[in-house]
Amino acid sequence: MIREFMRKHFKHFNAAVCVDASEAWISHLKTGGKMMITLAGAMSTAELGISLAEMIRQDKIHAIACTGANLEEDIFNLVAHNHYERVPHYRYLTAEDEVELHKRKMNRVTDTCIPEDTAIRRIEKEILELWQEADREKKRYFPYEFMYQLLDTGHLEKHYEIDPKNSWLLAAKEKNLPIWTPGWEDSTLGNIFVSHVITGDLSDHSIVRSGTEQMGHLVDWYKKATVNASIGFFQIGGGIAGDFPICVVPLIRQDLQQKAPLWGYFCQISDSVTSFGSYSGAVPNEKITWGKLSPETPSFVIESDASIVAPLIFQYVLG
Repeated sequence: MIREFMRKHFKHFNAAVCVDASEAWISHLKTGGKMMITLAGAMSTAELGISLAEMIRQDKIHAIACTGANLEEDIFNLVAHNHYERVPHYRYLTAEDEVELHKRKMNRVTDTCIPEDTAIRRIEKEILELWQEADREKKRYFPYEFMYQLLDTGHLEKHYEIDPKNSWLLAAKEKNLPIWTPGWEDSTLGNIFVSHVITGDLSDHSIVRSGTEQMGHLVDWYKKATVNASIGFFQIGGGIAGDFPICVVPLIRQDLQQKAPLWGYFCQISDSVTSFGSYSGAVPNEKITWGKLSPETPSFVIESDASIVAPLIFQYVLG
Protein backbone atom coordinates (compact mmCIF):
# COMPACT_ATOMS: atom_id res chain seq x y z
CA MET A 1 0.00 0.00 0.00
CA ILE A 2 2.78 2.45 0.87
CA ARG A 3 4.52 1.81 -2.45
CA GLU A 4 1.35 2.40 -4.44
CA PHE A 5 0.56 5.55 -2.47
CA MET A 6 4.04 7.02 -2.94
CA ARG A 7 4.21 6.12 -6.62
CA LYS A 8 0.86 7.86 -7.17
CA HIS A 9 1.41 10.98 -5.08
CA PHE A 10 5.18 11.50 -4.78
CA LYS A 11 5.78 12.78 -8.31
CA HIS A 12 8.06 15.80 -7.96
CA PHE A 13 10.79 17.51 -5.97
CA ASN A 14 11.86 15.89 -2.68
CA ALA A 15 8.85 13.57 -2.80
CA ALA A 16 9.97 12.12 -6.14
CA VAL A 17 13.49 11.60 -4.81
CA CYS A 18 12.05 9.50 -1.97
CA VAL A 19 10.66 7.08 -4.55
CA ASP A 20 13.83 7.14 -6.66
CA ALA A 21 16.06 6.48 -3.65
CA SER A 22 13.81 3.67 -2.43
CA GLU A 23 13.79 1.97 -5.82
CA ALA A 24 17.57 2.27 -6.06
CA TRP A 25 17.93 0.75 -2.56
CA ILE A 26 15.81 -2.22 -3.64
CA SER A 27 17.88 -2.62 -6.80
CA HIS A 28 21.10 -2.41 -4.82
CA LEU A 29 19.99 -5.26 -2.55
CA LYS A 30 18.73 -7.37 -5.45
CA THR A 31 22.20 -7.35 -7.01
CA GLY A 32 23.71 -8.66 -3.77
CA GLY A 33 24.57 -5.31 -2.23
CA LYS A 34 24.55 -4.43 1.45
CA MET A 35 23.60 -1.21 3.20
CA MET A 36 25.08 0.89 5.98
CA ILE A 37 22.84 3.43 7.69
CA THR A 38 24.06 6.42 9.68
CA LEU A 39 22.00 8.13 12.36
CA ALA A 40 22.56 11.71 13.44
CA GLY A 41 20.18 13.96 15.35
CA ALA A 42 17.84 12.44 17.92
CA MET A 43 16.35 9.71 15.77
CA SER A 44 16.09 7.20 18.62
CA THR A 45 14.12 9.66 20.73
CA ALA A 46 11.98 10.23 17.61
CA GLU A 47 11.21 6.46 17.90
CA LEU A 48 12.67 5.60 14.52
CA GLY A 49 13.05 2.08 15.89
CA ILE A 50 9.40 1.42 15.06
CA SER A 51 10.35 1.24 11.38
CA LEU A 52 14.13 0.78 11.52
CA ALA A 53 14.05 -2.41 13.60
CA GLU A 54 12.09 -4.27 10.95
CA MET A 55 14.54 -3.12 8.26
CA ILE A 56 17.31 -4.72 10.32
CA ARG A 57 15.36 -7.92 10.95
CA GLN A 58 14.64 -8.32 7.24
CA ASP A 59 18.30 -7.86 6.27
CA LYS A 60 17.81 -4.53 4.51
CA ILE A 61 20.52 -2.96 6.72
CA HIS A 62 23.84 -4.60 7.51
CA ALA A 63 25.86 -2.05 9.52
CA ILE A 64 25.20 1.12 11.52
CA ALA A 65 27.12 4.26 12.41
CA CYS A 66 25.46 6.61 14.88
CA THR A 67 26.07 9.16 17.55
CA GLY A 68 26.48 7.96 21.12
CA ALA A 69 23.18 9.68 21.87
CA ASN A 70 21.28 7.55 19.36
CA LEU A 71 22.92 4.39 20.74
CA GLU A 72 21.83 5.08 24.32
CA GLU A 73 18.51 6.79 23.66
CA ASP A 74 17.02 3.70 22.03
CA ILE A 75 17.55 1.91 25.36
CA PHE A 76 16.34 4.90 27.36
CA ASN A 77 13.10 4.76 25.38
CA LEU A 78 12.91 0.98 25.80
CA VAL A 79 12.93 1.14 29.61
CA ALA A 80 11.33 4.50 30.39
CA HIS A 81 8.93 5.30 27.56
CA ASN A 82 5.90 5.70 29.83
CA HIS A 83 7.76 8.32 31.86
CA TYR A 84 8.64 10.48 28.85
CA GLU A 85 6.69 13.69 28.42
CA ARG A 86 5.82 15.33 25.13
CA VAL A 87 5.83 19.12 24.99
CA PRO A 88 3.98 19.98 21.76
CA HIS A 89 4.16 23.73 22.55
CA TYR A 90 7.95 23.64 22.96
CA ARG A 91 8.42 26.63 20.64
CA TYR A 92 6.67 28.84 23.18
CA LEU A 93 8.42 27.77 26.38
CA THR A 94 9.92 30.56 28.44
CA ALA A 95 13.27 30.31 30.19
CA GLU A 96 11.31 29.88 33.43
CA ASP A 97 9.41 26.94 31.90
CA GLU A 98 12.73 25.34 31.02
CA VAL A 99 13.97 25.81 34.59
CA GLU A 100 10.91 23.98 35.89
CA LEU A 101 11.62 21.06 33.54
CA HIS A 102 15.21 21.01 34.78
CA LYS A 103 14.06 20.95 38.41
CA ARG A 104 11.91 17.92 37.58
CA LYS A 105 14.91 16.25 35.89
CA MET A 106 13.20 16.23 32.52
CA ASN A 107 15.81 16.62 29.80
CA ARG A 108 14.17 18.16 26.72
CA VAL A 109 14.91 17.07 23.16
CA THR A 110 12.78 19.38 21.01
CA ASP A 111 9.23 18.27 21.90
CA THR A 112 10.15 15.29 24.07
CA CYS A 113 11.50 15.17 27.62
CA ILE A 114 13.71 12.27 28.71
CA PRO A 115 13.29 11.48 32.43
CA GLU A 116 16.64 11.39 34.20
CA ASP A 117 15.75 9.02 37.03
CA THR A 118 13.84 6.31 35.17
CA ALA A 119 15.92 6.40 31.98
CA ILE A 120 19.45 7.68 32.48
CA ARG A 121 20.17 6.67 36.10
CA ARG A 122 18.56 3.25 35.66
CA ILE A 123 20.90 2.52 32.76
CA GLU A 124 23.89 4.06 34.57
CA LYS A 125 23.62 1.53 37.40
CA GLU A 126 23.53 -1.43 35.03
CA ILE A 127 26.20 -0.25 32.60
CA LEU A 128 28.59 0.75 35.41
CA GLU A 129 28.64 -2.88 36.58
CA LEU A 130 29.65 -3.98 33.08
CA TRP A 131 32.36 -1.31 32.86
CA GLN A 132 33.70 -2.39 36.25
CA GLU A 133 33.63 -6.07 35.27
CA ALA A 134 35.66 -5.28 32.15
CA ASP A 135 38.01 -3.20 34.30
CA ARG A 136 38.60 -6.08 36.71
CA GLU A 137 39.18 -8.54 33.87
CA LYS A 138 41.43 -6.10 31.97
CA LYS A 139 39.14 -6.28 28.94
CA ARG A 140 38.18 -3.51 26.55
CA TYR A 141 35.09 -3.15 24.38
CA PHE A 142 33.49 -0.78 21.91
CA PRO A 143 30.45 1.20 23.16
CA TYR A 144 27.99 -0.94 21.22
CA GLU A 145 29.51 -4.14 22.64
CA PHE A 146 28.79 -2.91 26.16
CA MET A 147 25.21 -2.16 25.08
CA TYR A 148 24.81 -5.64 23.63
CA GLN A 149 26.15 -7.08 26.89
CA LEU A 150 23.65 -4.95 28.81
CA LEU A 151 20.75 -6.31 26.77
CA ASP A 152 22.10 -9.86 27.08
CA THR A 153 22.04 -9.73 30.89
CA GLY A 154 18.25 -9.64 30.85
CA HIS A 155 18.28 -7.26 33.82
CA LEU A 156 16.35 -4.61 31.90
CA GLU A 157 13.55 -6.82 30.63
CA LYS A 158 11.33 -6.21 33.65
CA HIS A 159 11.54 -2.48 32.87
CA TYR A 160 10.56 -2.66 29.18
CA GLU A 161 7.83 -0.12 28.47
CA ILE A 162 7.56 -0.55 24.69
CA ASP A 163 7.18 -3.63 22.53
CA PRO A 164 10.77 -4.92 22.18
CA LYS A 165 10.21 -5.35 18.42
CA ASN A 166 10.32 -1.53 18.20
CA SER A 167 13.86 -1.28 19.57
CA TRP A 168 16.34 -1.00 16.71
CA LEU A 169 19.22 -1.79 19.07
CA LEU A 170 17.63 -5.07 20.12
CA ALA A 171 17.15 -5.95 16.45
CA ALA A 172 20.77 -5.05 15.71
CA LYS A 173 21.97 -7.22 18.61
CA GLU A 174 19.95 -10.17 17.36
CA LYS A 175 21.63 -9.79 13.95
CA ASN A 176 25.00 -9.05 15.59
CA LEU A 177 25.46 -5.94 13.44
CA PRO A 178 28.55 -3.82 13.97
CA ILE A 179 27.78 -0.32 15.27
CA TRP A 180 30.35 2.48 15.20
CA THR A 181 29.79 5.49 17.45
CA PRO A 182 32.37 8.18 16.63
CA GLY A 183 32.63 10.84 19.32
CA TRP A 184 30.91 8.54 21.83
CA GLU A 185 32.22 10.68 24.68
CA ASP A 186 29.82 13.37 23.47
CA SER A 187 26.83 11.50 24.90
CA THR A 188 25.16 11.13 28.28
CA LEU A 189 26.73 7.75 29.02
CA GLY A 190 30.05 8.98 27.64
CA ASN A 191 29.97 11.83 30.15
CA ILE A 192 28.96 9.42 32.92
CA PHE A 193 31.84 7.10 32.02
CA VAL A 194 34.34 9.94 32.32
CA SER A 195 32.89 10.93 35.70
CA HIS A 196 33.43 7.39 37.04
CA VAL A 197 37.04 7.39 35.85
CA ILE A 198 37.63 10.72 37.57
CA THR A 199 36.07 9.53 40.84
CA GLY A 200 38.06 6.29 40.77
CA ASP A 201 35.17 3.87 40.23
CA LEU A 202 36.97 2.88 37.01
CA SER A 203 40.72 2.68 36.62
CA ASP A 204 41.26 3.85 33.06
CA HIS A 205 39.66 5.60 30.10
CA SER A 206 40.78 2.82 27.76
CA ILE A 207 38.11 0.39 29.08
CA VAL A 208 35.97 1.77 26.25
CA ARG A 209 37.85 1.41 23.00
CA SER A 210 38.74 4.66 21.25
CA GLY A 211 37.54 6.34 18.09
CA THR A 212 40.70 5.50 16.18
CA GLU A 213 40.25 1.85 17.14
CA GLN A 214 36.69 2.08 15.84
CA MET A 215 38.03 3.38 12.54
CA GLY A 216 40.48 0.48 12.34
CA HIS A 217 37.62 -1.93 13.03
CA LEU A 218 35.57 -0.27 10.29
CA VAL A 219 38.47 -0.66 7.83
CA ASP A 220 38.63 -4.39 8.55
CA TRP A 221 34.86 -4.74 8.22
CA TYR A 222 34.69 -2.82 4.93
CA LYS A 223 37.51 -4.79 3.33
CA LYS A 224 35.87 -8.10 4.25
CA ALA A 225 32.31 -7.01 3.44
CA THR A 226 33.21 -5.76 -0.05
CA VAL A 227 34.90 -8.99 -1.15
CA ASN A 228 31.57 -10.23 -2.48
CA ALA A 229 29.26 -7.22 -2.14
CA SER A 230 28.88 -3.54 -2.90
CA ILE A 231 28.14 -1.45 0.20
CA GLY A 232 25.57 1.34 0.06
CA PHE A 233 25.43 4.37 2.35
CA PHE A 234 22.10 5.72 3.66
CA GLN A 235 22.69 8.82 5.73
CA ILE A 236 20.20 10.43 8.07
CA GLY A 237 21.38 13.91 8.94
CA GLY A 238 25.07 14.71 8.75
CA GLY A 239 27.83 15.42 11.21
CA ILE A 240 30.23 12.89 12.63
CA ALA A 241 27.79 9.97 12.36
CA GLY A 242 28.00 10.26 8.57
CA ASP A 243 31.43 11.75 7.96
CA PHE A 244 33.28 9.17 10.07
CA PRO A 245 32.19 6.01 8.24
CA ILE A 246 32.15 7.40 4.71
CA CYS A 247 35.85 8.28 5.09
CA VAL A 248 36.80 4.61 5.32
CA VAL A 249 37.03 4.35 1.53
CA PRO A 250 39.62 7.10 0.94
CA LEU A 251 41.47 5.86 4.03
CA ILE A 252 41.92 2.44 2.43
CA ARG A 253 42.55 3.71 -1.10
CA GLN A 254 44.64 6.82 -0.46
CA ASP A 255 46.24 6.38 2.96
CA LEU A 256 46.79 2.61 2.94
CA GLN A 257 47.29 2.55 -0.83
CA GLN A 258 45.17 -0.59 -1.03
CA LYS A 259 42.32 -1.56 -3.33
CA ALA A 260 38.74 -1.03 -2.20
CA PRO A 261 35.53 -0.32 -4.11
CA LEU A 262 33.83 3.03 -3.74
CA TRP A 263 30.45 3.20 -2.01
CA GLY A 264 27.89 1.62 -4.33
CA TYR A 265 24.87 3.75 -3.38
CA PHE A 266 24.43 7.04 -1.54
CA CYS A 267 21.39 8.81 -0.13
CA GLN A 268 21.19 11.56 2.45
CA ILE A 269 18.14 12.95 4.21
CA SER A 270 19.03 16.42 5.43
CA ASP A 271 17.50 19.81 6.05
CA SER A 272 20.89 21.55 5.91
CA VAL A 273 21.46 24.02 3.12
CA THR A 274 24.62 23.86 1.02
CA SER A 275 26.92 26.19 2.89
CA PHE A 276 30.49 27.09 3.76
CA GLY A 277 32.27 23.83 4.49
CA SER A 278 29.27 22.11 6.03
CA TYR A 279 29.43 18.32 5.74
CA SER A 280 25.70 18.08 6.36
CA GLY A 281 25.07 20.48 3.49
CA ALA A 282 27.55 18.96 1.04
CA VAL A 283 26.00 17.58 -2.14
CA PRO A 284 27.05 14.07 -3.27
CA ASN A 285 29.25 15.35 -6.13
CA GLU A 286 31.60 16.93 -3.59
CA LYS A 287 32.31 13.42 -2.33
CA ILE A 288 33.67 12.46 -5.74
CA THR A 289 36.61 14.80 -5.13
CA TRP A 290 37.41 12.95 -1.89
CA GLY A 291 37.40 9.52 -3.48
CA LYS A 292 34.22 8.35 -1.77
CA LEU A 293 31.75 8.17 -4.67
CA SER A 294 32.04 7.88 -8.43
CA PRO A 295 30.02 9.71 -11.10
CA GLU A 296 28.17 6.43 -11.65
CA THR A 297 27.14 5.93 -8.01
CA PRO A 298 23.33 6.18 -7.62
CA SER A 299 23.17 9.29 -5.43
CA PHE A 300 20.24 11.11 -3.87
CA VAL A 301 19.64 14.06 -1.56
CA ILE A 302 16.27 14.47 0.13
CA GLU A 303 15.92 17.88 1.76
CA SER A 304 13.29 17.16 4.36
CA ASP A 305 12.56 16.07 7.92
CA ALA A 306 13.99 12.57 8.46
CA SER A 307 11.36 11.76 11.09
CA ILE A 308 8.78 12.01 8.28
CA VAL A 309 10.75 10.72 5.32
CA ALA A 310 12.80 7.82 6.73
CA PRO A 311 9.83 5.68 7.89
CA LEU A 312 8.21 6.12 4.47
CA ILE A 313 11.36 5.00 2.66
CA PHE A 314 11.80 2.06 5.03
CA GLN A 315 8.23 0.90 4.45
CA TYR A 316 8.68 1.31 0.70
CA VAL A 317 11.82 -0.85 0.76
CA LEU A 318 10.09 -3.44 2.95
CA GLY A 319 7.22 -3.56 0.49
